[in-house]
Amino acid sequence: MNFTKLTLALSTCGLVAMASAQAEPLKVALVETLSGPQASTGLMYRTAVNYGFELLNEKGGWNGEAIQVAEYDNQGGPAGASDKVKAAIADGARIIIQGSSSAVSGQITEDVRKHNLRNPGKEILFLNMGGEALELTGSKCHFYHFRFTTNAPIRVKALVRAMKETGDLGTKVYAMNQNYSWGSDMDASIKDFASEGGYEVVESTLHDVNRIQDFSPYASKIKASGAETVITGNWSNDLLLLMKATGGAGLNVRFGTVFLDQPGNLANAGATALGHYIAHAFNMAATPEAASFGEAYKAKMGHYPTYIEPQTAFAVQMLGEALHETPAKDDKLDVTQLALNLEKVKITSPIGETSIRAEDHQVMLPIIVSKVSKDAKYKADDTDMGFEVVKMFSGPDAVNPVEKTCKMKRPA
Repeated sequence: MNFTKLTLALSTCGLVAMASAQAEPLKVALVETLSGPQASTGLMYRTAVNYGFELLNEKGGWNGEAIQVAEYDNQGGPAGASDKVKAAIADGARIIIQGSSSAVSGQITEDVRKHNLRNPGKEILFLNMGGEALELTGSKCHFYHFRFTTNAPIRVKALVRAMKETGDLGTKVYAMNQNYSWGSDMDASIKDFASEGGYEVVESTLHDVNRIQDFSPYASKIKASGAETVITGNWSNDLLLLMKATGGAGLNVRFGTVFLDQPGNLANAGATALGHYIAHAFNMAATPEAASFGEAYKAKMGHYPTYIEPQTAFAVQMLGEALHETPAKDDKLDVTQLALNLEKVKITSPIGETSIRAEDHQVMLPIIVSKVSKDAKYKADDTDMGFEVVKMFSGPDAVNPVEKTCKMKRPA
């Protein structure tokens, strides 16, 4: 696959011309789900990545040349992603970016780890924008993997603390999650925070992913349990159908969610979503700076940033800071030095300081808990509803402790 340069709008156009003719441009590969029924999130990652690299190239790119970005469609599966990673490396990519599946993230991080072991001096960096499974910064952690998104303990801790403070948590919680690594992480975290939250987990369920069309039996189980609150990591139809089933059954339960801001969710959920909570990494109403960022993003990309787009754009900004501190060696990028510099980067995002924890390369980013309301300043999905800010947490306050299973081996 040929790499194509993103739009370059340098204030000093002569910068590229002055670069050595022998200079090797930095090549970045987006290995993402870009086609098929699960492509909606992957396409959002593409938009945010393009936004971030356009800004970097407007500031001069790297080593006097525009950073080149190529797209590789992993078609939604680990096997396809593994093949695309190999193709990207063969095409000269030094940085791999991906986000829309923890399963795919797990495959890519292992492929990158093995490649780097076999090819000292030709290391590849993996920037994980959205794979939230704990194992990625736990048992699978390694020096060349950086996670720029949250995980289950971060999300649940924020939800529990904010909902307890507002009086909407209650003392009986139902844990409803999908039966794979992410859902298991959520289930464990909901139970882990029960003591702090002052609630009892009256029941927990792990169910098949995106295969259930009728959640009414689960609504009956929630009703029988006496739960006041449902905390769930469900996404897509598994979240919407669950919420609609409880609404249809007339249950007066509060939801604590993590993916309710996925585009289309509020429109599909309708009034059922009102009053429910979400822990997420961005809300345009959080600060004046967040609003300004949202307007700038819309001016370039045609829509306000939402869901995973802001955290991805901020991650590319952090990469840019690290690249600025990593000059070329013989017109090539020293990926190990880049990783060392990325560990040290701190940026002030529109909602607060964001940095990397060196011990496991987990990002420490501010987290916002919001509530679905008609009073929200910014409406979502062309509805009369939006996300009203309830509470904000700084990165250090929100982040979970380093997993004991992370045994990161650092370069000598």
